[in-house]
Amino acid sequence: MIRRGYLTSTATAALMLGAAGVMPAAAETVVTMNTVQIFGTIDPAKISDYTDYMAAVNLYDGLVSVDEKGNLIPELAESWTVSDDAREVTFKLRADAKFADGSPVQASDVVYTVERLLRINQGPANLFADVLKPGSVTAVDVGTVKFTLSKTFSPFLTTVPAILILNEKAVKPHEGSDDGQAWLATNVAGAGAYSLKSWDRGAQMTIVRNKDYYKGFAEGPIDEVRWIVTNDEATVRSLAASGELTMTSQYQSPETYKALVDMGRFNLVAEDTSTAFYLKLNTKVAPTDDVHIRRAIALATDYATVREVIFPGGVLSTPLPKAFADFHADDIPEPTYDLEAAKAEVAKSKYAGAPIPITLGYVAGTKFEEEISLLMQANLEQIGFQVTQQSDPWNRITELATKVETTPAVSQIFYGPTYPSPDSMFFSQYHSKAAGTWMSMEWLQNPDIDKLIDDARGTGDVKKQAEIYRDLQHKLVEIQPDVFLLTQTVQHAMDKCLTGFKAVPMQSFDYDFTRYSWTCK
Repeated sequence: MIRRGYLTSTATAALMLGAAGVMPAAAETVVTMNTVQIFGTIDPAKISDYTDYMAAVNLYDGLVSVDEKGNLIPELAESWTVSDDAREVTFKLRADAKFADGSPVQASDVVYTVERLLRINQGPANLFADVLKPGSVTAVDVGTVKFTLSKTFSPFLTTVPAILILNEKAVKPHEGSDDGQAWLATNVAGAGAYSLKSWDRGAQMTIVRNKDYYKGFAEGPIDEVRWIVTNDEATVRSLAASGELTMTSQYQSPETYKALVDMGRFNLVAEDTSTAFYLKLNTKVAPTDDVHIRRAIALATDYATVREVIFPGGVLSTPLPKAFADFHADDIPEPTYDLEAAKAEVAKSKYAGAPIPITLGYVAGTKFEEEISLLMQANLEQIGFQVTQQSDPWNRITELATKVETTPAVSQIFYGPTYPSPDSMFFSQYHSKAAGTWMSMEWLQNPDIDKLIDDARGTGDVKKQAEIYRDLQHKLVEIQPDVFLLTQTVQHAMDKCLTGFKAVPMQSFDYDFTRYSWTCK
């Protein structure tokens, strides 16, 4: 919804204000967008999924950010230098950088943020496992901060945008016995362009523009952003028809996008992304603990119908989207749909000769995921499976993912890079140190895979790194911990007056609303 000039709703009111010598308040631009899942947390040390990051990138700033091409761009830091051995990175802060309360951002705030992140050891902390340790980040002076890495970590700079900086002085009085987690669960202590206005966890979140934001705003800034939590297609269409909705989520059905475009007020904005959509296969529970069953499920997947009818997207032939062109194993063919070959794989498995129970999990209320799950059921039942459908809300899915025995045999999961490096696609999903999160519902825990990921992280030789990543893709395709459904073509129905959406290869950084403008007067 766009609310503009709300104090001057009639000509009479305007004349009265003018006669009294009082000018009306400046019009405000309010953007209302739906999301299909709740905001789990706004604590920068705990954020992990797309809604968490969507809120956080507006409420907090990092030392650097990322543009649509994956390039690092300055934010709180105006510049940075890297030592010859790539083990020290030094950031120079902007002299005018300040938090929302007006206090200056200092090197000590960066040190405090990283130390707290490492202590809590959730959210982005796994990016820095064995790379940063307590004491690794030091204040050189009030405006300079140095990171000293425990070992060579080639993607380090690309992970820095995930470190969102806290105002130490604002958090300290509320630390209590949990490092301020209770307080930061509902309060913000950042330098972001927006402040939290209201939040009902299951229903909505509203943020408002900090007009004194140190970086300023472009023409046509968005004054307020309202997120409404709903994955019901009829509700989304109703919100659009009433004039309240400005922008849809990226997870609507093709029918909803068409309905909104047909209203005449919306454009359909679409861009290819580096986000992948998988069927994650739990390699530690029956029957997906058998590689032949995993291969059978992959062969029983009707990729064309999923990509072309149910949820438009591009071909995904390995765990790594082709957007990472320099590292992609192009010699791996795209997956095929072949029920006869799937039957042959079942026959090779230890479960052959009897009906095979299997649970297919997906996000409750998400129409296209339900359709995919029903399509999978129809195909799998033709080759000897007894299918149980399991739909859960997203917060329940994240809970189930923390234990191998509660993680479904098959789960539908979108995952995109949380930093613009192939490492983001491999470490968070397949390394043993990442097990127990919604990103790693495969429970792979394979020492050979771990070693390849670690080897790629430990070399600064890009050519060698590319060779390792291609080898890694071949091994992952061979052991089939996932079904590679598609790469997401992100789509939004957006009010024709709203501009600025560009897909960014880092989770939800494309929903930083300082990048958007309202173009209508």
